[in-house]
Amino acid sequence: MTRAALLGGAALLGAAPAQADTLRDAIAAAYATNPTLAEAQARQEALEEAPEQARAEGRPSLSAVAGAGYDDLGRGSAGSADLQAAMPIWTGGRVSSAVRASSADVAAGAQVVRDNEAAVLEQVVAAYADLLFAQEAVEVARIGIERLDRQIGEAQSRFDLGEATRTDVAQLQAQRSSVVANLADAEAALASARAAYRAVVGEEPGALEDEVPPPAMLPADLADARAAAELANPRLLERLRIVDASRARIDRARADGAPSIELAGAYGRGVEDAGGRLRDYDSAASVGVTLRIPLLTGGLVASRVREAEATARADRYAVQAELRETMRSVETAWATLQAAKQRETASRDGLEAAQIALDGVRAEYEFGLRSTIDILLAEQSYRSAQLALARARSDVLMAQAALLRATGHLDRAAFLDGREGDGTVAG
Repeated sequence: MTRAALLGGAALLGAAPAQADTLRDAIAAAYATNPTLAEAQARQEALEEAPEQARAEGRPSLSAVAGAGYDDLGRGSAGSADLQAAMPIWTGGRVSSAVRASSADVAAGAQVVRDNEAAVLEQVVAAYADLLFAQEAVEVARIGIERLDRQIGEAQSRFDLGEATRTDVAQLQAQRSSVVANLADAEAALASARAAYRAVVGEEPGALEDEVPPPAMLPADLADARAAAELANPRLLERLRIVDASRARIDRARADGAPSIELAGAYGRGVEDAGGRLRDYDSAASVGVTLRIPLLTGGLVASRVREAEATARADRYAVQAELRETMRSVETAWATLQAAKQRETASRDGLEAAQIALDGVRAEYEFGLRSTIDILLAEQSYRSAQLALARARSDVLMAQAALLRATGHLDRAAFLDGREGDGTVAG
């Protein structure tokens, strides 16, 4: 392990907990408890009933009809009961086009669910990254205060022996007050981050595992990212399925002007009250075929066809717009990730250099070659380097999630250990 990694683990976290929450734990908890995901799935289940309802329009139907009444001029009290059956034989394409449209709606809805899942998971990753940074910021401030307390004690002893001045002690005390204020801000930020984590994950966070393996589905380069987004971005796929539904609705509108054939039958009996006795009517049965041919609709059918065609054109333009937006999201996420990685690398180098500088200044201070202000500046530089590295690592995590969402690969398996494979998507 490199020296920078040792510094990041020991200085930021101190003694590691026996069991820490991982990002995979947070994702699993969100899937189990997040109400936004549950709502999206329930709405999709409702939408999935639409094709079955459309198919029902082409199936036989049977109904029972009963009635009773009184007539002064005729039979007096009388009633009747009928069974009526109908079976569509030819619907002019109404049923089949309605089934295709509703099936495409279901497919579009499935992509909406995927996008909702990705949005929630991106929030989970952001909450995890923010909480991870907040925990480390608190730890950095606490360790800084402990070190300053030791230095103040040492400076006070040196002052008592006449080897230091009151100024040296005051400078250290002033720096300690500044770090105490930083700790207060860090603890407030930690409380806010914990609340955000609970809201999206649904569980109280513990100590977080700071080593998050690279996502297995992270694209190798920008070309791979663009290609993956064209194939899997849920918002783009949703728009494509909406176009399929629009085309089917054009056929549905045209079918309203087509002939239809229906087989219908009925069977019924009636009764009348004859002096307190019920007397049956003769039973009656009928069966026949009904042909309906729309001859004049006042332009309604033609208008509906034109409306459906215009809607389909609009949906095709929406696909083009969404494709551009998808590519913009991919390129932005890719650039953000590359910048975050470079900051992380630079921050690791900076932390290692700050540690070397701090050790050197302390050694030189013991020989009287450095002043108290030199130690304070070196300590402050070291703490800043720790926070810069912590922030960069969190930024990398969030940038990875944004890129995975743009490419359509942000799901519950996204943050499986990328080291099991090569960590990239093949081009």
